[in-house]
Amino acid sequence: MDEARLAIVRGPLEVEAVLRQVVDPDGRHGAVVTFVGTVRGHDAGRRVTGLEYEAYEPLAIHAFERITGEVTTEWPSVRLAIHHRIGSLQVGEVSVVLAAASAHRAEAFAACRYAIERIKQIAPIWKCERFEGGEVWVEGATVNPEDPEAREEALRRSCA
Repeated sequence: MDEARLAIVRGPLEVEAVLRQVVDPDGRHGAVVTFVGTVRGHDAGRRVTGLEYEAYEPLAIHAFERITGEVTTEWPSVRLAIHHRIGSLQVGEVSVVLAAASAHRAEAFAACRYAIERIKQIAPIWKCERFEGGEVWVEGATVNPEDPEAREEALRRSCA
């Protein structure tokens, strides 16, 4: 199956499928870094029972494309893949998978960290956190994608 490098997925995420999107069959990439985000069992002093993710899918994919372009500008040799799950998730399930491949590890690590920071900033993905005794919608992306200060903050964090 030919999975997309950038995807919003309604079912379980497969780390291996995301990795296949960035691995270079010719061996030009000596480093592949992954970030796998899972549903935490506790947040803000509460026991979490599950999450519900929603996304405006066309705009979320557009945000992923923008992030990929920014990564390519900053780290030209990096190949990036992003898959984010939507729908109901239980504690411990995978909500997001990123993979960054590069000739060297430093660029792959930085690009992967940068991409997750930017997803949090600009991708229209929202989550409803369910916990014992209630639920709350957690504010999603609030940053203007054109904001240079936000981009600098993501760069600073990626190279920390």
